[in-house]
Amino acid sequence: MTRTRVSLRRLFAAGLTVAATAAAALVVTAAPAAAATTAGVDVSHYQGSINWSSARNAGIEFAFIKATEGTSYKDPDFNTNYVNAYNAGVIRGAYHFARPNISSGATQANYLASNGGAWSADSRTLPAALDVEANPYSGGTCYGLSTTGMRNWIQDFLNTYRSRTGRYAVIYTTTSWWNQCTGSWTAPWANHPLWVARWASAPGTLPAGASVWSFWQYTSTGSVSGISGNVDRNYWNGTRSRLVALANNT
Repeated sequence: MTRTRVSLRRLFAAGLTVAATAAAALVVTAAPAAAATTAGVDVSHYQGSINWSSARNAGIEFAFIKATEGTSYKDPDFNTNYVNAYNAGVIRGAYHFARPNISSGATQANYLASNGGAWSADSRTLPAALDVEANPYSGGTCYGLSTTGMRNWIQDFLNTYRSRTGRYAVIYTTTSWWNQCTGSWTAPWANHPLWVARWASAPGTLPAGASVWSFWQYTSTGSVSGISGNVDRNYWNGTRSRLVALANNT
Protein backbone atom coordinates (compact mmCIF):
# COMPACT_ATOMS: atom_id res chain seq x y z
CA MET A 1 0.00 0.00 0.00
CA THR A 2 0.99 3.60 0.37
CA ARG A 3 3.61 4.82 2.77
CA THR A 4 0.75 6.07 4.93
CA ARG A 5 -1.06 2.77 5.19
CA VAL A 6 2.06 0.61 5.50
CA SER A 7 3.47 2.58 8.43
CA LEU A 8 0.11 2.75 10.14
CA ARG A 9 -0.69 -0.90 9.78
CA ARG A 10 2.61 -1.92 11.29
CA LEU A 11 1.66 0.04 14.38
CA PHE A 12 -1.57 -1.96 14.61
CA ALA A 13 -0.39 -5.30 13.25
CA ALA A 14 -1.25 -7.24 16.39
CA GLY A 15 -4.82 -6.15 16.58
CA LEU A 16 -6.15 -5.01 13.22
CA THR A 17 -9.75 -6.02 12.72
CA VAL A 18 -12.48 -4.95 10.35
CA ALA A 19 -15.94 -6.28 9.66
CA ALA A 20 -17.61 -6.36 6.32
CA THR A 21 -21.10 -6.87 5.00
CA ALA A 22 -22.39 -7.02 1.46
CA ALA A 23 -25.77 -6.99 -0.16
CA ALA A 24 -25.01 -10.44 -1.56
CA ALA A 25 -25.28 -13.43 0.75
CA LEU A 26 -21.87 -14.37 2.18
CA VAL A 27 -20.40 -17.37 3.95
CA VAL A 28 -18.48 -16.56 7.14
CA THR A 29 -15.06 -18.20 7.22
CA ALA A 30 -12.60 -18.79 10.02
CA ALA A 31 -9.01 -18.80 8.76
CA PRO A 32 -7.00 -18.55 5.52
CA ALA A 33 -6.08 -22.24 5.52
CA ALA A 34 -9.71 -23.36 5.72
CA ALA A 35 -11.50 -20.51 3.98
CA ALA A 36 -13.52 -21.01 0.83
CA THR A 37 -12.55 -17.54 -0.30
CA THR A 38 -11.39 -15.63 -3.34
CA ALA A 39 -7.83 -14.26 -3.35
CA GLY A 40 -6.89 -10.64 -3.91
CA VAL A 41 -4.36 -7.88 -3.24
CA ASP A 42 -4.32 -4.15 -2.60
CA VAL A 43 -1.62 -2.00 -4.13
CA SER A 44 -0.32 1.50 -4.73
CA HIS A 45 2.69 2.98 -6.51
CA TYR A 46 4.89 1.53 -3.76
CA GLN A 47 4.59 -1.86 -5.46
CA GLY A 48 6.23 -0.43 -8.59
CA SER A 49 5.51 -1.91 -12.00
CA ILE A 50 3.07 -4.84 -11.76
CA ASN A 51 2.64 -7.68 -14.24
CA TRP A 52 -1.09 -8.14 -13.81
CA SER A 53 -1.28 -11.12 -16.16
CA SER A 54 1.23 -12.98 -14.00
CA ALA A 55 -0.69 -12.05 -10.86
CA ARG A 56 -3.97 -13.23 -12.41
CA ASN A 57 -2.36 -16.50 -13.52
CA ALA A 58 -1.12 -16.95 -9.94
CA GLY A 59 -4.70 -16.91 -8.69
CA ILE A 60 -5.32 -13.24 -7.91
CA GLU A 61 -8.99 -12.56 -8.64
CA PHE A 62 -9.39 -8.99 -7.40
CA ALA A 63 -7.45 -5.88 -6.40
CA PHE A 64 -8.10 -2.63 -4.61
CA ILE A 65 -5.87 0.04 -6.11
CA LYS A 66 -5.04 3.36 -4.48
CA ALA A 67 -6.58 6.24 -6.38
CA THR A 68 -6.63 9.28 -4.11
CA GLU A 69 -5.84 10.74 -0.70
CA GLY A 70 -7.30 13.83 0.90
CA THR A 71 -8.23 16.53 -1.58
CA SER A 72 -5.26 16.80 -3.93
CA TYR A 73 -3.22 13.58 -4.14
CA LYS A 74 -3.70 11.01 -6.90
CA ASP A 75 -1.52 7.91 -6.93
CA PRO A 76 0.83 8.22 -9.94
CA ASP A 77 0.42 4.56 -10.92
CA PHE A 78 -3.34 4.39 -10.48
CA ASN A 79 -4.34 4.77 -14.13
CA THR A 80 -1.84 2.16 -15.30
CA ASN A 81 -2.74 -0.33 -12.59
CA TYR A 82 -6.48 0.16 -12.98
CA VAL A 83 -6.46 -0.44 -16.75
CA ASN A 84 -3.93 -3.27 -16.74
CA ALA A 85 -5.68 -5.12 -13.92
CA TYR A 86 -8.96 -4.95 -15.84
CA ASN A 87 -7.33 -6.16 -19.05
CA ALA A 88 -5.81 -9.13 -17.18
CA GLY A 89 -9.23 -10.22 -15.90
CA VAL A 90 -8.73 -8.95 -12.36
CA ILE A 91 -11.85 -7.47 -10.74
CA ARG A 92 -10.62 -4.07 -9.55
CA GLY A 93 -11.75 -1.28 -7.27
CA ALA A 94 -10.30 2.10 -6.36
CA TYR A 95 -9.66 3.24 -2.80
CA HIS A 96 -9.37 6.64 -1.12
CA PHE A 97 -7.25 7.33 1.96
CA ALA A 98 -9.37 9.58 4.17
CA ARG A 99 -8.04 12.81 5.69
CA PRO A 100 -11.04 13.92 7.82
CA ASN A 101 -9.29 16.95 9.29
CA ILE A 102 -8.54 18.75 6.02
CA SER A 103 -11.93 18.95 4.30
CA SER A 104 -15.51 17.72 4.41
CA GLY A 105 -16.37 14.14 3.59
CA ALA A 106 -18.33 15.35 0.56
CA THR A 107 -15.28 17.14 -0.84
CA GLN A 108 -13.15 14.00 -0.62
CA ALA A 109 -15.87 11.73 -2.01
CA ASN A 110 -16.23 14.02 -5.01
CA TYR A 111 -12.46 14.04 -5.46
CA LEU A 112 -12.40 10.23 -5.48
CA ALA A 113 -15.36 9.93 -7.84
CA SER A 114 -13.74 12.38 -10.27
CA ASN A 115 -10.30 10.75 -10.15
CA GLY A 116 -10.79 7.02 -10.65
CA GLY A 117 -13.52 6.07 -8.20
CA ALA A 118 -16.41 6.10 -10.66
CA TRP A 119 -18.35 2.89 -11.26
CA SER A 120 -19.76 0.97 -14.21
CA ALA A 121 -21.53 -2.39 -14.46
CA ASP A 122 -18.85 -4.17 -16.49
CA SER A 123 -18.32 -7.26 -14.27
CA ARG A 124 -14.85 -6.05 -13.25
CA THR A 125 -15.37 -2.76 -11.38
CA LEU A 126 -16.10 -2.82 -7.65
CA PRO A 127 -17.57 0.10 -5.73
CA ALA A 128 -14.68 2.17 -4.39
CA ALA A 129 -13.40 1.79 -0.83
CA LEU A 130 -13.09 4.46 1.85
CA ASP A 131 -9.89 3.76 3.79
CA VAL A 132 -10.51 5.34 7.20
CA GLU A 133 -8.04 4.51 9.96
CA ALA A 134 -5.73 6.03 12.54
CA ASN A 135 -4.20 9.35 11.51
CA PRO A 136 -0.55 8.87 10.45
CA TYR A 137 0.00 12.63 10.34
CA SER A 138 -0.36 15.31 13.00
CA GLY A 139 -3.70 15.87 14.65
CA GLY A 140 -4.30 12.79 16.75
CA THR A 141 -5.53 9.28 16.10
CA CYS A 142 -9.08 10.45 15.43
CA TYR A 143 -8.01 13.51 13.40
CA GLY A 144 -9.10 15.82 16.19
CA LEU A 145 -12.77 14.96 15.67
CA SER A 146 -15.28 13.92 18.30
CA THR A 147 -17.13 10.64 17.78
CA THR A 148 -20.12 12.62 16.52
CA GLY A 149 -17.89 14.66 14.24
CA MET A 150 -16.31 11.51 12.81
CA ARG A 151 -19.69 9.89 12.22
CA ASN A 152 -20.89 12.99 10.41
CA TRP A 153 -17.74 13.13 8.27
CA ILE A 154 -18.00 9.49 7.24
CA GLN A 155 -21.73 9.77 6.53
CA ASP A 156 -21.08 12.85 4.41
CA PHE A 157 -18.51 10.91 2.39
CA LEU A 158 -20.76 7.85 1.99
CA ASN A 159 -23.82 9.86 1.01
CA THR A 160 -21.89 11.86 -1.56
CA TYR A 161 -20.20 8.83 -3.07
CA ARG A 162 -23.56 7.09 -3.41
CA SER A 163 -25.05 10.19 -4.99
CA ARG A 164 -22.21 10.34 -7.51
CA THR A 165 -22.06 6.63 -8.40
CA GLY A 166 -25.24 4.95 -7.24
CA ARG A 167 -23.20 2.53 -5.12
CA TYR A 168 -22.54 1.96 -1.44
CA ALA A 169 -18.80 2.38 -0.84
CA VAL A 170 -16.75 -0.36 0.78
CA ILE A 171 -15.31 0.71 4.17
CA TYR A 172 -11.77 -0.26 5.18
CA THR A 173 -11.02 0.23 8.87
CA THR A 174 -9.88 -1.54 12.03
CA THR A 175 -12.14 -2.61 14.87
CA SER A 176 -10.11 -0.74 17.48
CA TRP A 177 -10.02 2.52 15.51
CA TRP A 178 -13.65 2.35 14.46
CA ASN A 179 -14.97 1.68 17.93
CA GLN A 180 -12.78 4.38 19.45
CA CYS A 181 -13.20 7.14 16.89
CA THR A 182 -16.84 6.61 15.89
CA GLY A 183 -18.05 5.51 19.33
CA SER A 184 -18.92 1.99 18.11
CA TRP A 185 -21.20 3.35 15.38
CA THR A 186 -23.30 0.61 13.80
CA ALA A 187 -25.35 2.37 11.12
CA PRO A 188 -23.12 1.91 8.02
CA TRP A 189 -23.03 -1.87 8.23
CA ALA A 190 -26.61 -2.19 7.05
CA ASN A 191 -25.51 -1.39 3.48
CA HIS A 192 -21.76 -0.88 3.18
CA PRO A 193 -19.40 -3.84 2.64
CA LEU A 194 -16.67 -3.89 5.28
CA TRP A 195 -13.06 -4.72 4.61
CA VAL A 196 -11.29 -6.58 7.41
CA ALA A 197 -7.67 -5.60 8.05
CA ARG A 198 -6.23 -7.96 10.63
CA TRP A 199 -2.89 -9.67 10.11
CA ALA A 200 -3.65 -12.99 11.73
CA SER A 201 -5.12 -16.43 11.09
CA ALA A 202 -8.69 -15.23 11.64
CA PRO A 203 -10.59 -11.96 11.17
CA GLY A 204 -11.20 -11.66 14.92
CA THR A 205 -13.74 -9.46 16.66
CA LEU A 206 -15.74 -7.28 14.30
CA PRO A 207 -16.74 -3.64 14.86
CA ALA A 208 -19.84 -3.00 16.90
CA GLY A 209 -22.96 -3.93 14.97
CA ALA A 210 -21.19 -5.81 12.17
CA SER A 211 -22.10 -9.46 11.74
CA VAL A 212 -19.92 -10.51 8.81
CA TRP A 213 -16.91 -9.36 6.80
CA SER A 214 -16.79 -9.01 3.01
CA PHE A 215 -13.06 -8.44 2.47
CA TRP A 216 -10.26 -9.41 4.84
CA GLN A 217 -6.71 -8.11 4.58
CA TYR A 218 -4.85 -10.84 6.44
CA THR A 219 -1.19 -9.94 5.84
CA SER A 220 1.02 -7.05 4.73
CA THR A 221 3.92 -9.28 3.74
CA GLY A 222 2.39 -11.44 1.04
CA SER A 223 4.17 -12.64 -2.07
CA VAL A 224 2.55 -12.75 -5.51
CA SER A 225 3.96 -13.56 -8.93
CA GLY A 226 4.20 -10.38 -11.00
CA ILE A 227 4.56 -8.09 -7.96
CA SER A 228 7.99 -7.27 -6.55
CA GLY A 229 8.48 -7.37 -2.79
CA ASN A 230 5.81 -7.55 -0.12
CA VAL A 231 2.19 -6.92 -0.96
CA ASP A 232 -1.01 -6.83 1.09
CA ARG A 233 -3.01 -10.05 0.61
CA ASN A 234 -6.78 -10.21 0.96
CA TYR A 235 -9.74 -12.54 0.74
CA TRP A 236 -13.24 -11.95 -0.54
CA ASN A 237 -15.74 -13.82 1.61
CA GLY A 238 -17.30 -15.85 -1.20
CA THR A 239 -16.88 -17.10 -4.73
CA ARG A 240 -15.75 -15.14 -7.78
CA SER A 241 -19.32 -15.27 -9.10
CA ARG A 242 -20.56 -13.53 -5.96
CA LEU A 243 -17.79 -10.94 -6.33
CA VAL A 244 -18.93 -10.29 -9.89
CA ALA A 245 -22.45 -9.84 -8.49
CA LEU A 246 -21.13 -7.19 -6.08
CA ALA A 247 -19.28 -5.53 -8.95
CA ASN A 248 -22.46 -5.42 -11.04
CA ASN A 249 -24.77 -4.53 -8.13
CA THR A 250 -26.93 -7.58 -8.82
